[in-house]
Amino acid sequence: MAVRPLTRMIEGMPWSHYFPEQCVRSALAYQPLPGDVFIVSYPKCGTTWLQYLVYNIYSGGVPPRNREQFWDNTPFLEMRGAERSVLRSKPGAIKTHLPFDRQPYSPQAKYLYITRNPFDCCVSYYYHTKHLPGYCFGQATFDDFFELFITGDVEFGDYFDHLLSWYEHRSDPNVLFLTYEELKGDTSAAVVKIAGFLGNEYAARLSREPALVDRILEAAALGNMKKVFNSCDFPVTEEQKAASIKEQERLAAASVEDLVRRPMTGEFVRKGAVGDWKGHFSPVQVQRMLERIRVKTAGSDVMDLWKDVDIPR
Repeated sequence: MAVRPLTRMIEGMPWSHYFPEQCVRSALAYQPLPGDVFIVSYPKCGTTWLQYLVYNIYSGGVPPRNREQFWDNTPFLEMRGAERSVLRSKPGAIKTHLPFDRQPYSPQAKYLYITRNPFDCCVSYYYHTKHLPGYCFGQATFDDFFELFITGDVEFGDYFDHLLSWYEHRSDPNVLFLTYEELKGDTSAAVVKIAGFLGNEYAARLSREPALVDRILEAAALGNMKKVFNSCDFPVTEEQKAASIKEQERLAAASVEDLVRRPMTGEFVRKGAVGDWKGHFSPVQVQRMLERIRVKTAGSDVMDLWKDVDIPR
C-alpha cells in the first residue's frame, strides 16, 4: 500500500489535522475587509520569507520578538480561522495557501503571490511533510512523496493548478506576483518592489532611509529567521486541540492530538536554497516531472518564470 500523509477531506480539499475543520470552513467563507493584505502561495514556495520581509517593511526593520508575535501580525487564515485572523491592528498581512478560486477575494484587498520552481518546491514540501509528526509521514522517502506530488495528491492539491490559477491574475492591479528565485537573486530590489505595492508611504520611507533596506535584509536573513522559527514547537491552537478530539480518521482522536502537539523533527525554516532538487531527483523522476509540466502547462508561458534558473528543460 502506498505511503501517504495523514489528511482528511474538507470542502473538497485534503487537509491535515493541523487545520481544524471549523477554521478551514470559516477561512473559505471569509469576506475580506477593505485594506486587507494577503500573502499567498502553494506550500514551501517562500511564504514565510515573504511574510518576514513584509513584516519588517511594516515595522521599519524591527524584527518580531518571537514567533508568536510574528504569527499574530501575519496570521495563517486556514489554521486560525477567520475570526482569529482578522487583524486587530494594521498594518499586517494574512497568510493563505489557497488557489485563486478558493481564496477569499475582494478588489479592495491586496494579494502578494509567491511561487517557486516545481523541482525545489517538491523537495522542500517533502521535508516539511516528513518532519511534522501530524502527517504520520516520518518514515517516508522522497520517492514516496514524489509519487504524490507528481499527481497533485497532496495537501492543498496540485502545484500546477494552484500556480496557473494565480498566474492568470498576475497583471491585476491588486496582485503582486513574485518568485522565490527573484527574491533570492536580488532581495534588495524585491524589498523596494514589495514596499511600493504595500503603499506609497513604505516606498517613500525606503527612499528617505537607505539604511532601512539593509536592516530589513539583515532581519530576514536565513540565520536570523531560523533563530525565531526553529527555536520553538510548531504552533498549536486551542481550536486544533479541540478539533483533534472530535476527528477520528485512521487514528484515535487522542493520538491525533498528541501528534499535532509534538515538535517538528527537522527545521521549519530549512535551507532556503535554489537547486536543492539536484540531490534528490533521479533521471527518471526528472523526465516524469518534465512530462507533467508539459501536460499541465500546455498553452501557457508560465514556465518562463524560470527561464534563467538552472532547472531541467
